[in-house]
This record gives sequence, C-alpha cells and structure tokens, in this order.
Amino acid sequence: MKFLVITLITHTPDPRTGVLKPTTDRLREVVDNAVLVEELGFDGYGVGERHERPFISSSPPVMLSHIAARTSTIRLFTAVTTLSLLDPVRAFEDYSTLDHLSGGRLELMIGKGNGAAQAELFHVTTADQWERNREGYELFRRLWREDKVTWEGKFRPPLREAETWPRPLQQPIRTWHGSATSKDSVELAAKWGDPLFSANVTNPIGPYAELIAFYRERWAFHGHDPADAIVGAGSAGYFAAKTSQEAVDTYRPIFESRLATSTRLGLHPVFTSVEDLVERSSALVGSPEQIVDKVHRYHERFGHEVLHIPADRDGLTDRQHRDTLELFQSDIAPVLRTSLPSRDLW
Repeated sequence: MKFLVITLITHTPDPRTGVLKPTTDRLREVVDNAVLVEELGFDGYGVGERHERPFISSSPPVMLSHIAARTSTIRLFTAVTTLSLLDPVRAFEDYSTLDHLSGGRLELMIGKGNGAAQAELFHVTTADQWERNREGYELFRRLWREDKVTWEGKFRPPLREAETWPRPLQQPIRTWHGSATSKDSVELAAKWGDPLFSANVTNPIGPYAELIAFYRERWAFHGHDPADAIVGAGSAGYFAAKTSQEAVDTYRPIFESRLATSTRLGLHPVFTSVEDLVERSSALVGSPEQIVDKVHRYHERFGHEVLHIPADRDGLTDRQHRDTLELFQSDIAPVLRTSLPSRDLW
C-alpha cells in the first residue's frame, strides 16, 4: 500500500488557543508540512482546491509549484482539480508547467468538488456542473495527449488545430477521479480507464463501498481488464499514539472544533462524538495496532492500493504532529506495505 498526505488548507482558529493564524503563516505551514512528509518517507502530498470558507486552497498550482521547489522525490497530487469550474486549456497550461518544474512528479486528480459559494463565483449551477466536469475532462485529457487539438463543446469556445504549451514531461500523465458520493465521477473514471480515489470521509463505509463496486462493474462494462483497476481511499482523520486512550483524548478537541465549525456553517455532521467518529467513520485514531486493523477492514470492502491521511496540524503542537507522523511510518506503514502490497504506480 502507498500513503499520501492531503490538505484542503482549512483556515480556522486553533482548537486549543482560539487563535487564528495569519494567512501567510498558514500557507507556509502547508509547504513546511510537505517537506516533513517527504523527509519521513510518505509517497505523496496533495493540495485540494476549494473556493469558499473555511478553506484557503484556491490556487493549488501555485502551492504545488512552491512545494516542488522545496522537495525532490515525493509525488505531488491535485486533490482535486475542480474542472467543472476551470477552463481546461488554462488548467492544462498550469499543470503541464508544474509537471516540468517538479521533474515529472505530478499526479492529477480531478472532480466536481464545488459548493454553493463556488458556484456563485464561477457561475456554475447544480444543473450543469456534472456536464461541465465531463466535457472539461474530455478536452483536458486530449490536451495532455495531442500536440494539436480540434474540439467543440458547450461551455467554452471551440478549438481548431490548437497547440498548447509547454507540452508535458510525463506522457501520458495519470489522472485520478475523486468522488465523494456521485456515480457521475465514477462512470467517467471507468469509461476512460482511469483510477478512482474515493473521498471516504463524511459517511460510514457503506456508500463508498457501493461506489467502488459500481466503478469496478462499469470498468468491466467498458471493456477494461479488471486487474488493471486502481483504487485509492481517504480517511476522515488521523492521530496515532501508543495507546488508544491517549489517541482519543488528544484528538477529542480537534474533533469538537471541527464539529463546531460545521454547525456554524449550517452543516449536519454524520458523526456527533469522537467515539462515534472512531467507531463508524474511516478516521484512523487509536494505537498503531488498531489503525492497522481498521485499514485491513476497509481494504476488504475497497481493495484500495493507496491511502490518504489528512495533513493538517489541527491544534496539535509541532512535536505532537511530527511524533504521530513518525509513528505512522515506524509502526503502521511497514505492516501495511507488507500485508497489503500495491503495484509500482510510480
């Protein structure tokens, strides 16, 4: 199994102190965290894209370019690139440039990924967002593979023998499809023979297992070899300690802060206590042995080869943050890499 650390760059007050970091400090923290993650031996680092509170992750190409300059080996994920909001040509130019600057370490992950506030900013509605995502991806895909593209669609001007520069370093580049609940993203991934990354965050395991099963069914329907399907899955949180009680006690204020933020934003969380979160969600909170066991239980349903854990400190001290990531690499990752081996994906 391979392991990613992903952030959506939430910008909320520290649950211990109530202090909100300056934006500059928060963004620099994300870059420093990527450097730490590479140092500790994780396989990838991802930056999501959101255009609404409480996130400040509106410019992943800029963030990932800076991270590329500070790192040398770790894979760099877009998690996700919201193609329903973007011009595919502009997105291609940004990420093709990043592919070169990173030495071919870019891993694209696309998806709808937008909420109500983002729809207002970009004039994308719930009625057309999935069609925009599909159309945008089909053009985006061609731009990565063809030196000249002739194309016509509904949501942007047509192209006639259009050339885009720079041409990418990786040929072809892998594109993952991120999905939380929708079969539209799953169908798009299966149709084109692309890997799927299940968000696996806000609900119990059932809906995500159903989506992944649907992906495998549609993968075979579209004529792809079932053995070639690749699945990744997220987790709703991470904190490991030597004992489960220490882990839960440390994570409790983090969870309660998130719960308060969700309530303030008018959301209705599925998990209402830290104990409920640990029991029913994908959150990896506990001793190393408990976390290994939980990943195995999820793998039985998902068959995933890549796992992401959240990247943010969320009120942890610098020492706590480093210690729990080190514990993942010393006591958790080696066991999972042996018992759940993955293909050589990069």
